[in-house]
Amino acid sequence: MVFIPISDDNPLRSIRFQWVTLGLVVANVLIYLVGVIGGGDDNPAWVASFALVPSELFHLQGAGDASAPPAPALMVPGWLTLITYQFLHSGALHVLTNMLFLWVFGDNVEDAMGHLKFLVFYLLCGVAAGLAQAAALPSSQYPVVGASGAVAGVIAAYLMLHPKVRVWVLVFRFLPLRVAAGWVLGLWVVTQVAMVVMASVDPGVAWWAHVGGLAAGAVLVLFMRRPGVPLFDRGSASPPII
Repeated sequence: MVFIPISDDNPLRSIRFQWVTLGLVVANVLIYLVGVIGGGDDNPAWVASFALVPSELFHLQGAGDASAPPAPALMVPGWLTLITYQFLHSGALHVLTNMLFLWVFGDNVEDAMGHLKFLVFYLLCGVAAGLAQAAALPSSQYPVVGASGAVAGVIAAYLMLHPKVRVWVLVFRFLPLRVAAGWVLGLWVVTQVAMVVMASVDPGVAWWAHVGGLAAGAVLVLFMRRPGVPLFDRGSASPPII
């Protein structure tokens, strides 16, 4: 990862605190810890119960690769895994990275939408991300997990709402730099699209889910933001992007 977001210079305007963003971060971390205590990667049947498996979602069992996951410990309907998969993660770095992005950028998107609409927005972006990944690889029996698609939707919404806001990031994990969100998040978006084109570079990453979440976030923010909330920092006093 080229950059790691730390914070942004973007105060809340309509809500007092980002309760939904905090709740989602806590839920994801707690579920990950429960998975670690309960066996985590050593209990693949538990993962298979709640992860999104494209071949099961589309009822194409037996049509995928030979390395099929074990039978799930619980029979969870395929449609429900479009929600549950968003709260599973494959490792500590996976969950921490997703939650850091959500914490830095989610509060202002929640502020632009309100608590309840933001929660619906977040889950819908995750559903769209899962459907995009499943549609791209419909016969895959490889479990898809992670909040990356939902967080990608948050990033797309933030980019459309506040491209001029300055964001503190760590470049190459150690160099602090303050840049406009339009540059740093725009680079992230371009990277995700490029990785879809070169998906064979890392087949273990659900790049289509990232792009699906981005597309959903960009569309949904147009309709789910509060009346009067402008796009692209129109009317703001922010300095020009450099």
